[in-house]
Amino acid sequence: MKKSDLTPSEYHPYYETYLKKVDASTQLLVSLESSLISTTTFFASLPKDKLRHRYAEDKWTPKEILQHIIDTERIFTYRALRISRNDTTELPGFDENAYVPPSQANQKNLSQLLDEFSSLKKASISLYKGFNKAMLTKLGKASGSPISVRAIPFILIGHELHHIQVIKDRY
Repeated sequence: MKKSDLTPSEYHPYYETYLKKVDASTQLLVSLESSLISTTTFFASLPKDKLRHRYAEDKWTPKEILQHIIDTERIFTYRALRISRNDTTELPGFDENAYVPPSQANQKNLSQLLDEFSSLKKASISLYKGFNKAMLTKLGKASGSPISVRAIPFILIGHELHHIQVIKDRY
């Protein structure tokens, strides 16, 4: 399945920001697998002195951004699992800003964060390999809006690309 297979009824318009960063021809599993390599490579290439840098007060450091990417993927793939299993419970949103301080990302070394990212991404790939077409097209409700199982990985990939671009532009 490709990103171009998605319809606007499968996600909240807010996610267009991220989805626009993903090419229409992008294949679901291929994108998850390639993001494992590209995101890991990007963060590993950052100079050590930039990992705790804030470009402005109250902005996240690159380590905190990586932890945010990890936390977001955990939450969204959990949503995908529940929706794929016919759980019709509306799933709550989350305040990403509230997650950052208790994550203590800046106290972790980069290899810990990259190991966590890598393990999580491999688990996400495994989860999506187990979904059939019917599961992928299931719709659920999260953060007050509809979302499909198949929209989630494309949102996550665009989310990663968004934050990587912010780091490139501002750090």
